[in-house]
Amino acid sequence: MKPDHPLPEDLRRALALRLALTRAGLVAERITRCFWPVWTILLASLAALAFGFQDWAPVELFWLALLAVPTGLALALVRGIRLFRWPSGDEAMQRLDERLPGRPLATLTDRQALGDTDPQSRSLWQAHLARMRERAGTARPVPPDLRISGRDRLALRYAALTAFVLALLFGSLARIGDVTLPGHARAPVAAASWEGWAEPPAYTGKPGVYLSSLAPGALSLPEGTKITLRLYGPEGAIAVEESLSGNGAPAARGDRQEFLARQSGQLSISGANDRTWSVTVVPDAPPHIALAGPMGRKADGTMQQPFRATDDYGIAHGQVTFTLDLAAVDRRYGLAPAPDPQPPLTFDLPRPPRGGRGDGAALLAEDASQHPWANLPVRMVLSVTDARGQSAQTEARSVILPGRRFFDPLAAAIIEMRRDLLWSGANDRRSLQILRAVSHRPEGLFAESGTYLMLRAAIRQLDAATAGGQAASADARKEIAAALWTVALRIEDGSTEDARARMKRAQERLSEAIRNGADPAEIRRLMDDLRQATNDYMRNLARNGKPDPADRFARNQHLKNLSASQLQDMMDEIQRLMDEGKMDEAQRRLEQLSQLMDNLKVTQGGQGDAQDGAGGQAMRDLRETLNGQQSLSDDTFRQQQQQFGQGRSLGQPNDQTDGGQTMGDLPGQPDARKGGPGQGKPGGSGQGTGEDGSDLAGRQQALRDQLDSQRQRLSDLPGPDGDAARSALDEAGRAMDQAEKALRDGDLPGAIDRQAQAIEQLRQGMRRMNDALARTEQDNPTDQGQTAIDPQNAQARDPLGRSEGNSFEGDGHALVDGPDVYRRARDLLDEIRRRASEQDRPAAERDYLDRLTSPD
Repeated sequence: MKPDHPLPEDLRRALALRLALTRAGLVAERITRCFWPVWTILLASLAALAFGFQDWAPVELFWLALLAVPTGLALALVRGIRLFRWPSGDEAMQRLDERLPGRPLATLTDRQALGDTDPQSRSLWQAHLARMRERAGTARPVPPDLRISGRDRLALRYAALTAFVLALLFGSLARIGDVTLPGHARAPVAAASWEGWAEPPAYTGKPGVYLSSLAPGALSLPEGTKITLRLYGPEGAIAVEESLSGNGAPAARGDRQEFLARQSGQLSISGANDRTWSVTVVPDAPPHIALAGPMGRKADGTMQQPFRATDDYGIAHGQVTFTLDLAAVDRRYGLAPAPDPQPPLTFDLPRPPRGGRGDGAALLAEDASQHPWANLPVRMVLSVTDARGQSAQTEARSVILPGRRFFDPLAAAIIEMRRDLLWSGANDRRSLQILRAVSHRPEGLFAESGTYLMLRAAIRQLDAATAGGQAASADARKEIAAALWTVALRIEDGSTEDARARMKRAQERLSEAIRNGADPAEIRRLMDDLRQATNDYMRNLARNGKPDPADRFARNQHLKNLSASQLQDMMDEIQRLMDEGKMDEAQRRLEQLSQLMDNLKVTQGGQGDAQDGAGGQAMRDLRETLNGQQSLSDDTFRQQQQQFGQGRSLGQPNDQTDGGQTMGDLPGQPDARKGGPGQGKPGGSGQGTGEDGSDLAGRQQALRDQLDSQRQRLSDLPGPDGDAARSALDEAGRAMDQAEKALRDGDLPGAIDRQAQAIEQLRQGMRRMNDALARTEQDNPTDQGQTAIDPQNAQARDPLGRSEGNSFEGDGHALVDGPDVYRRARDLLDEIRRRASEQDRPAAERDYLDRLTSPD
């Protein structure tokens, strides 16, 4: 529809550029919509030619494409020409006007239809035109709408564009101009050329060599280097001669040649850019390994064997193999029978630095304490293999396989029986008899009833496995050996008092060695034993000090805290003095350390309790209730055993005939048959064979009443810890009620579960009560002049000075402070090498650990 009159000339000139740009957008929009099939076909065809479609396509397919592509292009071009219409100026103005509010351009071309004779109406019309003229001045060029998804629903244009981009990146546009029709020969290449590479084996770590840019002359390559040559030009234009592969004849002609450099010789390329190299092939030398010192043993039984392993390109794998040296074994007692066949004991060796970096020194650190050959003569062989498969090994050396040593006589006896079980099946009955003998009178022998019960369970398992005179199976013996190892560890490490006794023994032995002028190596070994014993003692203090109210520590804020790191510094000072030969001063420091550890005991138990009076009495009453509940739970368990086979398990003998001892013969428990003092009373041991459910229920009711009276005395315990303690004791009371009801109903398994819940809640309540009393003490401090331990600091630390179990704690000062930083650095390096030798770790992690130990 034509306008009534054209736009004003000045407005048209102002909008000329915007109209031109809008019209150009219309042109681009119509070209895109009409001719998109044309460039889609063109891009797809060019991509196919760049990827070599003409080289690998069958002749029929090539001719079909040769006909289809021009035909499709012609049809698409004709269709586009028919549909294309050049946009007019009015269309551009209409497109621009549509984007403006109120269509101001159309308004400016209109004429007033009514009231043109009325002055007021004409004035209003002129004001409207002025407003539209102002709005028209804000017009902006309209961008074209190039979206054609409605016409190209399969997105063929994007597929063709993607193929063309890939052809530019990975194809060769030169092939487009090299297209020849099938049956027609291509024009000969005007000039010949070549390019080549020399790629050493990957394990060497050597870079590749681009031969085309390498000047002729001498060239050194590792053995096994792959040489690749590409020849361009007419066949025979370039000749290659080589004597590196060992074929004895020049290499075959062709556009691509590959061979391996196996021997020194010459490589010549003639015909274009002639080059000749005199190649020296460097053979891959076999690895070398040797021992770098005698085998050592740490205080915890870990072996330490230094060695040196070198290779020109790096060690790929190494291992140490131990075989039993039967001729050197003292064949007495349990070692007299012929040993059962055992596979060799092997450990992976830590990998030394790669190539020529460093001297190949490394340290094997492994723990073989649980192996049957521990502390017995063995033959040791170390072997390594490089990436090419070449191997080397050391001569067999006779050594004693290091293992953990047990100082407690009972633990040592159990470990010896464990070794005899694993040595030969003929030792089964003998080991059973000795284990029964050592556990026959447990009173005063076992510090914990749980340890004794674990040993009795292992004895019964061994008795069942050897029933009828048959030998126990290998799996059964391994399972029993694992149980005996756990029992021995609990006896050896034991409680805080056991650890303290070992520490005192280690102090006395070291002091005696210093006074007698012992060998420096022996003094160092005894010092390591003292370190280990002291660390065990400190860990036991830290573990038992906070959770167990019976062995807590005074936490007065005015007391002097002594951390494990400070004790370590004191022992480092003693070690330094001994290394410098100042034995008298070292002896005095050792006595000071002994006195300091003696003073630590003052803060333990009832004598050192910081909370006396009502708080201390309430804690002791709760301990008594806890002991009574534990004793009642044991008696309930015995009662259940009697209901199912009179205390026997399937395949196990009766307690009455098993070593002449019953389950009632527990350490610290009175014998019910003899009328113990605690019989029939809350907190007493009770009679495991003479009580019925009503008797047990009566004892449970008495314990619950005792707990009720104790809870009433804790009503004024302050703070959130006091609330938590009362809540835990309430839960314990409810569990006792449920246990009493189960006992009266004859539900012994249910009663045992409820009793276990009551025991746990009692312990939780005592812990929270202890925290509440300690906080009360901090709010009302008293300076008693005692030395205490800070449980937060008395924890074992890793080589970086961080607390175990918390990798974010510690700032590193524990590693760099103190006189013996070199020992700590060695420990850290040993740990890194040990982890680097574990083949099951990811390759990236092992490579990182190798770089940490490399001198470069």
